Amino acid sequence: MTTNPRNPRTTEQLIRALESTSPSQRLQVAMAAGADPRPGDVPVLIGRAGVDPDFFVRDMLVWALLSHPADVTVPALIAELGSANPEARAQALHALSKVGDPRGWPAVTDEFIASEDVEIARAAWRAAVALVPDGGQEALAWRLATQLGRGDRGMRLSLGMALLGLGEASRPVLDEVAAEGGRRARVHARAVLTMLDDPDTAFDDAVEEAKRVYALGE
Repeated sequence: MTTNPRNPRTTEQLIRALESTSPSQRLQVAMAAGADPRPGDVPVLIGRAGVDPDFFVRDMLVWALLSHPADVTVPALIAELGSANPEARAQALHALSKVGDPRGWPAVTDEFIASEDVEIARAAWRAAVALVPDGGQEALAWRLATQLGRGDRGMRLSLGMALLGLGEASRPVLDEVAAEGGRRARVHARAVLTMLDDPDTAFDDAVEEAKRVYALGE
């Protein structure tokens, strides 16, 4: 695929180049597309980001999207949230968080935040924190708190980092869950509160301390 302005590439050339069996070649193609954005690239980049098996290629495709106007990318990404492919929906949420345009905020619904698909849920948490309008942080914390205690360590850490990203707005929510939630949710909320008070505390240490507190209390 050429980037020579005297011999411009076509959308079809970009599609074919991104179908290479070599991840390193696809990575270079995505990088070149970001450095030289052309009309018609956006649907190709979004479509490939939803199916490429390589993490680094997907990340570069999202970077390439950032070279295009949000007026073009945001509506296309919101449309992608209706895809039948869960990987495509997760990647669209991730890309919306990177674009950072407030027009993406209404698309981060509770359906995504509570999705049974782990990657969709985690992408929705990150997108929600990135896009929440000023003054909406505490309301978002309540929405995220419905997921406290969910999943394995990685998922609980992801949610914890999302709540920490809301800062002090999450404190009253965490306080209430820590006092009145189910056991797993209480431990998770207490651990996040510990990290909110002391950002240097490791997640695993905060969880163990929360377990100890509740064991003594019970």
